[in-house]
Amino acid sequence: MSKSVAGFDWITILIYLLLVGFGWANIYSASLGSGSPIDFFNMDAPYSRQALFIALSIFLIILILSIEAKFYQRFSSVIYATSLLSLAGLFVFGSTIAGQTAWYQIGSVSIQPAEFAKAATALAVAKYLSGIQTNIKDFKHQLRVFLIIALPMILVLLQPDAGSAMVYFSFAFALYREGLHFAYLLLGFFAAILFVATLAFGPLWVIVGILLIAILVYLKNRKRRPNILKYLFFAAVAVGFSLSVNYVFENVFKQHHRDRFNIVLGKEVDSRGIGYNTNQSEIAIGSGGLFGKGWTEGTQTKGHFVPEQHTDYIFSTVGEEWGFLGSTFILALFILLMLRLLYMAERQRSTFNRVYGYGVIGIIFMHFLVNIGMVIGIFPTVGIPLPFLSYGGSGLWAFTILLFIFVKLDSDRMSF
Repeated sequence: MSKSVAGFDWITILIYLLLVGFGWANIYSASLGSGSPIDFFNMDAPYSRQALFIALSIFLIILILSIEAKFYQRFSSVIYATSLLSLAGLFVFGSTIAGQTAWYQIGSVSIQPAEFAKAATALAVAKYLSGIQTNIKDFKHQLRVFLIIALPMILVLLQPDAGSAMVYFSFAFALYREGLHFAYLLLGFFAAILFVATLAFGPLWVIVGILLIAILVYLKNRKRRPNILKYLFFAAVAVGFSLSVNYVFENVFKQHHRDRFNIVLGKEVDSRGIGYNTNQSEIAIGSGGLFGKGWTEGTQTKGHFVPEQHTDYIFSTVGEEWGFLGSTFILALFILLMLRLLYMAERQRSTFNRVYGYGVIGIIFMHFLVNIGMVIGIFPTVGIPLPFLSYGGSGLWAFTILLFIFVKLDSDRMSF
């Protein structure tokens, strides 16, 4: 037993405990009002409920680390299928909150299966890519792994929960590590740039830019006698994509999504309406200065000027009360965690373990990037929690499961 305990990566566990503990401290602060009574046994208070969620997370950790490591590979398909059923079941048995059918209501507890589906998908992707017959460079196998990722993503998108659905793009990291051609990543990046540029400058200027780039690249490579039809084809696809952006934006995106994009792009200024959260969050972070105002002393936080501050906007509490130094400490913890996970992933002897590790890194990185970007106003508000810090049982438990499955796999890596 002592040997198995010693085999766990305690650096990762320590970072996890620091993030969760710091998260609870900020949830506590964000839950207080001016002169509000403190009652740790009041389960209506977010800090009390989060303390209970943390206690249950410890039980989850013990359970996950007690199970044989090969269980997660052996039953990954069953876990994935169960997660798909849980997502599909929402449309029959789920509760609708704020326009999203994303929760199962069990008494006073709400469970969000979309959070747990990420770990299940990471297991399924790892299982498929670790198969002896699988070759990620084969287009047929690429389609199959894309389908594994797309199924939960589509079900989440139908809830509708665009933020959680977006996280599934993070599996590109694992696929690229296993040999997926870089062109796929480049294509996705180029599509994102085209989408944002079309919204910002209009399709006409973007099309002019596409044609100019195509001509310059062709002229640069003319000595190699490039196939002009190939250049025309890619230019035509890019132009067609640009022309479709406004249609998608106006007919597929919800009104609140359009408003948030327009605010980030500077097309609209609405500090009292749809942009209120972001504006107040920026004020809170900016007012913290270098050292912050002190724990539970944030005026924006105590006044509850930032809606949902203990959930998606928890980082604004960090910025106001702990200042630049405290914010840097949290960012450093996340960076250290991801670097540690990267080191752990690369030392795995099993393809399954390595792919799963990269899946964990990608999911945490996507949440980290989008949430911080959202809170400081460079990304639209999409409702993505900050891992281990934001309030919520589903989020904390899901990230705990996601992380500690990998800790368990890593501890038993020599037997794979």
